Amino acid sequence: MSKIFLTLGAINAFLCIALGAFGAHSLKQTLTANMLAAYLTGVQYHFYHAIGLMLVGLMLLHFPQSRLMAMSGWLMLIGIILFSVSLYLLSLTGIRGLGMITPFGGITFLSAWALFAYAAWKEQ
Repeated sequence: MSKIFLTLGAINAFLCIALGAFGAHSLKQTLTANMLAAYLTGVQYHFYHAIGLMLVGLMLLHFPQSRLMAMSGWLMLIGIILFSVSLYLLSLTGIRGLGMITPFGGITFLSAWALFAYAAWKEQ
């Protein structure tokens, strides 16, 4: 399971760099300041949670049977989809309704980190 989260983290970090560069170089000319800020917020939180996925992978090297730690990783991945991807799509399409999905991603991120902390505490 550790290898899965280390790989997912690295893939997502790669995507963050690519999406961030795309936003900084290509979207700067086409998006409004507010939409570009939303897009870059998506990239920022995406990157934080790519690192989080790798931390989960490292923790699973030490506690390979921790279902709670693995669940934290899956919640981080779901949070990336709900939070960051919704902001990417909102920024690129202008469909405001997509903004209603974003807070669910934030709640998922919070849940992931709370579970990470609980699993780390419990496994020690």
